[in-house]
Amino acid sequence: MGENNIGKEIISIISEVSGFDEEEITPETNFFKDLEIDSIKAIEITVAIEKKFKISIRDEDVPNITTVKQSVELVNRLLEQESLVGAGS
Repeated sequence: MGENNIGKEIISIISEVSGFDEEEITPETNFFKDLEIDSIKAIEITVAIEKKFKISIRDEDVPNITTVKQSVELVNRLLEQESLVGAGS
């Protein structure tokens, strides 16, 4: 799965939870300032991302994800870790 696909998937999740159109969401869009996402919606987004990519995001990482770009970076990092762990077993 390419980086662009991850971004697209995340944008579609965020669009669904926030009610904003996908076109309004860019990699730099701030979830809290621009999309009025509160902590409950942030958790919904996190859970949806975890399900979609079959990864687990630690609670302490959640407050650090404020833009699409940061989400994509985190997902990429977790997917790499998963593949390393998966390859080792």
